[in-house]
Amino acid sequence: MTHFLTKACLAAVLGLSSIPATVSTAAAAGPQTNFIVEAQYHRPIRGCSPVHAVRKARDFGLRRAHITRMSPRVVVVAGRDRRGWDRMVFANVRGCPLIRR
Repeated sequence: MTHFLTKACLAAVLGLSSIPATVSTAAAAGPQTNFIVEAQYHRPIRGCSPVHAVRKARDFGLRRAHITRMSPRVVVVAGRDRRGWDRMVFANVRGCPLIRR
Protein backbone atom coordinates (compact mmCIF):
# COMPACT_ATOMS: atom_id res chain seq x y z
CA MET A 1 0.00 0.00 0.00
CA THR A 2 2.85 2.39 0.74
CA HIS A 3 4.36 1.72 -2.69
CA PHE A 4 1.05 2.63 -4.31
CA LEU A 5 0.77 5.87 -2.33
CA THR A 6 4.39 6.77 -3.07
CA LYS A 7 3.92 6.26 -6.80
CA ALA A 8 0.63 8.16 -6.82
CA CYS A 9 2.17 11.12 -4.95
CA LEU A 10 5.16 11.14 -7.30
CA ALA A 11 2.89 11.10 -10.36
CA ALA A 12 0.80 13.94 -8.92
CA VAL A 13 3.87 16.06 -8.15
CA LEU A 14 5.30 15.51 -11.63
CA GLY A 15 1.95 16.30 -13.25
CA LEU A 16 1.45 19.49 -11.29
CA SER A 17 5.02 20.69 -11.76
CA SER A 18 4.87 20.27 -15.54
CA ILE A 19 1.80 22.50 -15.98
CA PRO A 20 3.57 25.86 -15.41
CA ALA A 21 6.44 24.84 -17.71
CA THR A 22 4.14 24.09 -20.65
CA VAL A 23 1.97 27.18 -20.15
CA SER A 24 4.89 29.60 -20.14
CA THR A 25 6.45 28.00 -23.22
CA ALA A 26 3.17 28.03 -25.12
CA ALA A 27 2.48 31.64 -24.18
CA ALA A 28 5.94 32.72 -25.34
CA ALA A 29 5.68 30.94 -28.70
CA GLY A 30 2.14 32.11 -29.52
CA PRO A 31 2.65 35.57 -31.06
CA GLN A 32 5.91 34.65 -32.80
CA THR A 33 4.37 31.65 -34.53
CA ASN A 34 1.44 33.76 -35.72
CA PHE A 35 3.81 36.38 -37.18
CA ILE A 36 5.91 33.76 -38.97
CA VAL A 37 2.87 32.10 -40.51
CA GLU A 38 1.54 35.42 -41.83
CA ALA A 39 4.93 36.44 -43.22
CA GLN A 40 5.44 33.18 -45.13
CA TYR A 41 1.96 32.99 -46.65
CA HIS A 42 1.74 33.33 -50.41
CA ARG A 43 -0.84 32.33 -52.96
CA PRO A 44 -0.13 29.12 -54.87
CA ILE A 45 1.25 29.47 -58.38
CA ARG A 46 -0.83 27.49 -60.84
CA GLY A 47 1.36 27.85 -63.90
CA CYS A 48 4.63 29.27 -65.11
CA SER A 49 4.66 33.00 -64.54
CA PRO A 50 6.32 35.13 -67.23
CA VAL A 51 8.72 36.62 -64.69
CA HIS A 52 9.82 33.16 -63.57
CA ALA A 53 10.32 32.01 -67.18
CA VAL A 54 12.47 35.05 -68.03
CA ARG A 55 14.57 34.61 -64.88
CA LYS A 56 15.10 30.96 -65.67
CA ALA A 57 16.11 31.77 -69.25
CA ARG A 58 18.61 34.33 -67.97
CA ASP A 59 20.03 31.71 -65.61
CA PHE A 60 20.52 29.43 -68.61
CA GLY A 61 22.54 32.17 -70.34
CA LEU A 62 20.04 34.09 -72.48
CA ARG A 63 20.66 37.84 -72.57
CA ARG A 64 17.89 40.36 -73.26
CA ALA A 65 15.36 37.61 -72.61
CA HIS A 66 11.71 38.43 -73.26
CA ILE A 67 8.42 36.56 -73.70
CA THR A 68 7.49 36.00 -77.36
CA ARG A 69 4.52 33.67 -76.98
CA MET A 70 2.44 32.39 -74.11
CA SER A 71 -0.25 29.74 -74.42
CA PRO A 72 -2.02 27.46 -71.94
CA ARG A 73 0.64 24.81 -72.60
CA VAL A 74 3.93 26.62 -73.27
CA VAL A 75 5.82 29.84 -72.57
CA VAL A 76 8.36 30.82 -75.24
CA VAL A 77 11.24 33.10 -74.24
CA ALA A 78 13.59 34.57 -76.85
CA GLY A 79 16.90 36.32 -76.40
CA ARG A 80 20.55 36.44 -77.40
CA ASP A 81 22.94 33.62 -76.72
CA ARG A 82 26.68 33.52 -77.33
CA ARG A 83 25.93 32.11 -80.82
CA GLY A 84 23.20 34.60 -81.72
CA TRP A 85 19.42 34.64 -81.32
CA ASP A 86 17.98 31.72 -79.45
CA ARG A 87 14.69 30.72 -77.90
CA MET A 88 13.68 28.50 -75.02
CA VAL A 89 10.33 26.76 -74.57
CA PHE A 90 9.06 26.16 -71.04
CA ALA A 91 6.02 24.13 -70.01
CA ASN A 92 3.25 26.28 -68.53
CA VAL A 93 3.10 24.34 -65.25
CA ARG A 94 4.45 25.04 -61.78
CA GLY A 95 8.24 25.29 -61.77
CA CYS A 96 8.58 26.10 -65.52
CA PRO A 97 10.36 22.94 -66.70
CA LEU A 98 12.39 23.35 -69.88
CA ILE A 99 10.90 21.54 -72.88
CA ARG A 100 13.37 22.47 -75.62
CA ARG A 101 16.04 25.00 -76.38
